[in-house]
Amino acid sequence: MYLCTLFANTYMIIPESIDHNKLPEHIAIIMDGNGRWAKERGEDRVYGHYEGVRSVRAIVDACGELGIGYLTLYAFSAENWNRPKAEVDALMELLVNTIRKEVEELKKNNVRLHVIGDFESLPEICQQELNEAMEMTAANTGLNLILALSYSSRDEIAMAVRKIAEKVKSGALRIEDITDETIKQHLYTAAFPDPELMIRTSGEYRISNYLLYQLAYSELYFTNVHWPDFRKENLYEALLNYQQRERRFGKTSEQIQSVNPTHAQGNEE
Repeated sequence: MYLCTLFANTYMIIPESIDHNKLPEHIAIIMDGNGRWAKERGEDRVYGHYEGVRSVRAIVDACGELGIGYLTLYAFSAENWNRPKAEVDALMELLVNTIRKEVEELKKNNVRLHVIGDFESLPEICQQELNEAMEMTAANTGLNLILALSYSSRDEIAMAVRKIAEKVKSGALRIEDITDETIKQHLYTAAFPDPELMIRTSGEYRISNYLLYQLAYSELYFTNVHWPDFRKENLYEALLNYQQRERRFGKTSEQIQSVNPTHAQGNEE
């Protein structure tokens, strides 16, 4: 099991009630509540971020066991640069140290690392460690672990529009040929499927500039559990909730059930 020797308490038997034929291919998570979790314990906010790494390990482990194809974690938003310098510096140091410690386990457990966001805005040492980790795991064929770093979905969309506009200006693309697929091909996530399930921890009910285009038809799941307390059993609860939904994508329940009566799921109006 992934990292089970270091964190044996995270290992749990996957509930039989989870239908492995109805798992999302891609899960996106907003890892919220590290600071509040720490404050509730009389600790500095940074302590919560360090403890949150345990949850990352547990959830990566769980997704690998379940056979999930893609896991995107909102690790650091573009807006997070506005936090106190001491906290930002600590987060960057944590990022570097974590990548250094975990890359061998990622490689060993067939996890491939990706990064989306404004990569150039990260400190040089962070870019170096991330590039090395992505290179070391590039041949892995299991879980794709995607870290959203210095990420802003509005900036991502604006970037895509600029790239498309440049192609139109140069004559490489006609305006009438621009489609939804054209936009997708110019986003950071062009190589990945859209998330079917988005989880946000810590009781907040916002998307917070996260994958705005990609979440158009995602099922949203909110939990009051702070991220440092989020473990495999919490992920299983989210998955069971997801599997109880009927995903209609604008169709009626009758239409969905007539196509696949045993696997209708979701709740899109």
